[in-house]
Amino acid sequence: MDKNKKKSLELYIHIPFCERKCLYCDFLSFRGGRDVQAEYMDQLRCEIGASGPWYSEYRVDTIFIGGGTPSVLEPEQITLLMQAVRRAFTVAEDAEITIEANPGTLLGKKLPIYRAAGINRLSLGVQSASDEELKLLGRIHIYEDFLKAFQNARMAGFTNINVDLMSGIPGQTLSSWRNTLRKIIMLKPEHISAYSLIVEEGTPFGDHYGFGDPRKKTRGDLAGTPARPSAEPEDWSEGPEEWPDILGGWPPLVDEETDRQMYHLTKSLLEEAGYERYEISNHAKRGLHCRHNVGYWTGVEYLGFGIGAASFVDGCRFCNEADIAVYQELDLSLDGLDRLHGDIHVLSRREQMEEFMFLGLRMTKGVSNAAFVEAFGVHMDTVYGEVIQKLVEKGLLTQRGRDIALTEWGMDVSNRVFSEFLLDG
Repeated sequence: MDKNKKKSLELYIHIPFCERKCLYCDFLSFRGGRDVQAEYMDQLRCEIGASGPWYSEYRVDTIFIGGGTPSVLEPEQITLLMQAVRRAFTVAEDAEITIEANPGTLLGKKLPIYRAAGINRLSLGVQSASDEELKLLGRIHIYEDFLKAFQNARMAGFTNINVDLMSGIPGQTLSSWRNTLRKIIMLKPEHISAYSLIVEEGTPFGDHYGFGDPRKKTRGDLAGTPARPSAEPEDWSEGPEEWPDILGGWPPLVDEETDRQMYHLTKSLLEEAGYERYEISNHAKRGLHCRHNVGYWTGVEYLGFGIGAASFVDGCRFCNEADIAVYQELDLSLDGLDRLHGDIHVLSRREQMEEFMFLGLRMTKGVSNAAFVEAFGVHMDTVYGEVIQKLVEKGLLTQRGRDIALTEWGMDVSNRVFSEFLLDG
């Protein structure tokens, strides 16, 4: 089959290892020695190789190597990983290939090796320009480490760099957040993801602050990114009695009004610096939107590899085994993929419509009626006419012809808006 006529597919590859788990993190991640890492990567390459033949009609347009912290691995493991992907799948010549990295782990010649392996996009998790705030989060790096990593990435030839930032850190002020934004803007990364802290159950932050605050639920975990380990123990490096010492006490959470001001400050400062907000929490220079993330929000099929990774293919969702011990024992040359994937959920037409709206409305351009008609054969207002009219009247949606998008206020309360698009089952 002509590779240009193949269907588009995205790959997410989960590397669960970290030097130390951050105090707010509920992703499926933990420490692992070199032997454990090597065994996992061997099995991961087996999974990729066993999966490839089932997707011969697809062309891989984006790859995202996430975690955890992929940059804790020996860089040669990344080279072997990319070789396995290219053997098993048809990868587009212009594919966007991203690796996540912690500035505290980018030592030696890792960055040039990533580039030689074909990785062309780097996502650096700095979170804050304040060392005090980084310590509060349990990060292993200081801001100076990030500056060195960023400079080294440029020297290695990376021309597409994302920087992850976090607002709403306990004790953070509007002034310190402005300082972080200004320092990052000066570096001119191509992309900035600015998320508000989410306090999750089962984390040190959740144990102290509580969780379930709906105003914090604005980020939305990226599809394909595993969360909440099912079998691995939580792996924060210090015990509960020591956490307050790490934090220097427990600073108060940012109040709702300040949190909202931080969100709007982010938009205004980044717009002034030439960054377009194209999704609730994502900003990019012109033409440099994250293609992988846009694919999630616009319904492109994706395949997840590694423990806990999620997939969406041919209208079905499935999730990999999350227990690393069970994962390592699977014989992927036999029926191991069936055991790996477990139960497969076929989305109903109702669920597909709901997700189409939830995900599409995250984008600032909103949801196109033409795309809805192409997907479902009916106009959007045939299904959601009353809901759309009500939300437009409340000032939460704006309407251009039959197309809709969130207003600024709608973005502030996006989860409440999304809930309006649930259909009666």
